[in-house]
Amino acid sequence: MKERILLFTIVFGLGIFIYIFQSYFNTVWGLALLCTFMFIYAFFTSLSYKFKKRKLAKYPQIINEDYKPFVSVMIPAHNEEGVIENTVKNILEMDYEKFEIIVIDDRSTDNTASVIKDLEKRYEKVTALIRPHDAFPGKSAVLNDAFKIAKGDAVLVFDADATVEPDFLSILVPNLEPKDVGAVQARKIIRNKNQNLLTRCQNNEYTLDTHFQVSRDSVKGAVELRGNGELIKREAITDIGGWNNNTLVDDLDMSTRLHIKGWDIRFCIDAVVYEEGIAYIRPLYRQRRRWLEGTIRRYLEYFGDVLFSKKMSLRASLDMTAYISEFIMPGWLLMEILIRGFKVLAKQAPPHMLYSSIFISCIIGLAFFYASRYALRRYDYMPRLDATFEALQTSVYLFIVWFPLVLYICFKILFMKKDMNWGKTAHGLVLEEEASIKAFIKKELEKTKKYTLEKTEQYTGKLKQILVEKGEK
Repeated sequence: MKERILLFTIVFGLGIFIYIFQSYFNTVWGLALLCTFMFIYAFFTSLSYKFKKRKLAKYPQIINEDYKPFVSVMIPAHNEEGVIENTVKNILEMDYEKFEIIVIDDRSTDNTASVIKDLEKRYEKVTALIRPHDAFPGKSAVLNDAFKIAKGDAVLVFDADATVEPDFLSILVPNLEPKDVGAVQARKIIRNKNQNLLTRCQNNEYTLDTHFQVSRDSVKGAVELRGNGELIKREAITDIGGWNNNTLVDDLDMSTRLHIKGWDIRFCIDAVVYEEGIAYIRPLYRQRRRWLEGTIRRYLEYFGDVLFSKKMSLRASLDMTAYISEFIMPGWLLMEILIRGFKVLAKQAPPHMLYSSIFISCIIGLAFFYASRYALRRYDYMPRLDATFEALQTSVYLFIVWFPLVLYICFKILFMKKDMNWGKTAHGLVLEEEASIKAFIKKELEKTKKYTLEKTEQYTGKLKQILVEKGEK
């Protein structure tokens, strides 16, 4: 109810502001001012990153080789029998010495539990945790249960489809050493990015997110955890009371609560975790719907704490404010255009008033296009022409996916009942497709082999018949 009332106040207040003040002022300037604030902040963070990079080149970071905390690697798994074994084997190959792996079966209905138990028997570092079928659902509850038996001074969370390089943890751990740092997030990359247009756009979206995370990290802003490849201090987890069981986004919820408590979160671009992208539009919308709903709800839930926290840094507060404006903008833009359109049709305003709003919309779209292209050039090292084409595709993808979802989620929070529909992402589709392709090729080869054998027998029979006939003559 608190979230609903707060969101209603924001939406209603914004609508009244736009409708009334359009009669006296050109309110499109308010939207333009919001965009200008975002662009200035983006420019500032970009400059900060370049300054930080130049400083590190001059004075390289000194790594304390003695800082090697024992790490508990947690891998929640719900119906993941197809991928969990490969994931665990991959993580066991990390060259970091001091770690354990806790694999948690979360009420699976397939053979995930038996696969996990078998892994526990085969590998000394692996511990299996099988949750009962009546256990509280959700990733947060899973991690809270695993945390009770974890021995580590830090917790590393992976998704069930994660893969990393052997030096992943060795690169990530030094970033956690400073006393004020509560967590570190690794860079995420889509493993099957070349599967189709959708997976490629998702990877470009992740690259854009990398750009934002790096920029936020350069000013010690409100860097966020991303669920897969996040390393968190035990002290920080205990300080905020563990994971929130009643959230749809365990990682983002924890990020906000860590910042409120004064903990810093860092982003490590050199440590990379690979995950499987979604190849089909319906499950992608389901996943992004959960992400977005959880994101907006946590801002509404912690609105007062963010404003009045005495421990949260000013930089983190300003950075979070700039980030929140991304979610305010679609609603503002839509109301701006709808109200102006209504007034133009009712002949209460000249048509050029509508054109200015459409012009601002184009400017916003161009900004996202430029940011995508810049990120692809900087982090994926794409050639200029390829980056331009990919950025254009990604901008259209972001508009189609995110813009309607922001509006839908706002409508849902205002008028629909809150649910904890997790919208699980199906993993192992890449492995299934590879197996399917191999099976198809094998079947076709067998068909070809059988066909060739039959034809050979036919020709051999005809040849024998011809020879016999010639012999008789």
